[in-house]
Amino acid sequence: MKYLKQSALLIASAVFLVSCFEKNRKETAKTETTSKKHWPNGAQLVISVSMQFETGGQPEGAESPFSGTPLPKGQPDLAAESWYRYGANEGIYRMLDLWKKYDIKVTSHVVGTAAEKYPDIAKAIAAGGHEIAAHGISWDNQWDKNYADELRFVKDGVDAVEKITGQKATGYNCNWLRRSPNTLKVLQELGFLYHIDDLSRDEPFITKVSGKNFVVMPYTLRNNDIVNIEGKNWSPDQFLAQLKFEFDRLYEEGASRRRMMSISFHDRIGGTPAMVHAMEEFIKYTKEKKGVVYMRKDEIAKMIVNDPETPIDNSEDMYNN
Repeated sequence: MKYLKQSALLIASAVFLVSCFEKNRKETAKTETTSKKHWPNGAQLVISVSMQFETGGQPEGAESPFSGTPLPKGQPDLAAESWYRYGANEGIYRMLDLWKKYDIKVTSHVVGTAAEKYPDIAKAIAAGGHEIAAHGISWDNQWDKNYADELRFVKDGVDAVEKITGQKATGYNCNWLRRSPNTLKVLQELGFLYHIDDLSRDEPFITKVSGKNFVVMPYTLRNNDIVNIEGKNWSPDQFLAQLKFEFDRLYEEGASRRRMMSISFHDRIGGTPAMVHAMEEFIKYTKEKKGVVYMRKDEIAKMIVNDPETPIDNSEDMYNN
């Protein structure tokens, strides 16, 4: 009887140990699954800010608060021109102060003629450690240019800004995102790494251009000052609410998949006192969460261009190859 009791005790102990081992194995597997990092740098959410520098590059009759009542062709719209100058006189510098305060590096798409007209501003952006990206030689269409004219238009802008800042652009943004069927082939020929004129995803992806990898860094219309503040007359607090809602959802999704939040500011709009205040409140809000990283677009593109987890999307294959 004594031996029977000892045997039963040994069997019960073995069963208990096996169950503990199995429970521990499942918990470990669960932890490994939930803690998987979807960005190479371990971030849960990457935020990338665009700061467009366009003052001085705009054509006659460009969009302004007075566009609804345009003046006759050839008549200078002095009020509109002063609105654009606000970006150079106040907006860019106010935003640069904000980025410096929180050690955030942004991507600035710079129009070539804007840099030529305000070289000190272009130099200040570069000196702040921000990415100098391309935005054409002037604020003009690309969709209606042939291959040779479009290539010259892009190259002239890159060369003008590089001469002033010492930085050669590797990222591109067309006027109002309206690229031509040749744009990506032009950019690849000129040595670009990525473009942003795409709205199809909430994460960067790869597309094949002439059989080679080309990075697409999706842009935003939802978190964009020219669309929502200027175009829809939102107040800065409405814009802030939009940013917070977007952040909360993307941050939650970022626990199980790669997510990127894009925000866009333009010199004359995003650089106003109220908008900079709203953005500062948003930065503070995001700093309360772990795993949130602000990055330049060129740094993101370099990080994921050869990452096997980066999606490949050839939806525009008919144009790119």
